[in-house]
Amino acid sequence: MRVTITCSMKLRSIVWLVVVSLTFLRSASGQVFQNLDFESANLSPIPAGQFGGEVPITDAIPGWTGYLGTAQVSQVLQNDYTLGAASLDILGPNWSLSGIIDGQYTVVLQPGAGSSGVTVGVSISQTGLIPTSTESLFFKAQPNSGATTLLVSLGGQNVSFSAISTGPNYTLYGGNISAFAGQAEQLTITAVANAGNLWYIDDIQFSPSSVPEPSTLGLIALGGLLFGLRRSN
Repeated sequence: MRVTITCSMKLRSIVWLVVVSLTFLRSASGQVFQNLDFESANLSPIPAGQFGGEVPITDAIPGWTGYLGTAQVSQVLQNDYTLGAASLDILGPNWSLSGIIDGQYTVVLQPGAGSSGVTVGVSISQTGLIPTSTESLFFKAQPNSGATTLLVSLGGQNVSFSAISTGPNYTLYGGNISAFAGQAEQLTITAVANAGNLWYIDDIQFSPSSVPEPSTLGLIALGGLLFGLRRSN
């Protein structure tokens, strides 16, 4: 009888440990991406016409981690830029100059001189669960004049993306990420280490829609042109 009771207690303990472990793994790997449009910022408005200063990254872009080169940052600039130093910035609310792509807030990746004086890139990163129906990753971005390269990676692998359409102050980019659907991966967006390689980023989206093929985009553009010519005749 004692042996039976002991075995039963051990079995219950093992089951309990398995349940706790599975719950922990699910919570660790099943967290969805958040604040992809950067509208969850908790920041006080800066008076119109004035520049701001440093604010905690947890208030500026909650859910995201920021890096200057490989150094993780705890502060970002609100409504301000630097003069040559690497910086992670957020514009808004009530930003009176150009730069806001959509809503109240837009993030700015501003490569430049790091703490050692060497030019470093600027990144934002977040780990989450990619929806199972995902086909593509879309985002809006606007490079500064003279900007060069923006990198997007999932799980450490670079995502090939291309321009889909343009808006009044942005280009919509898209890339096929169907191979990552249903997986928990780290999303990283990096403005590479080139002086002047400044990028405005906004409205990141995991989408069930496919990225149009270049030939399809060409046909759409041609169709629009022909339609315009027909109406003008």
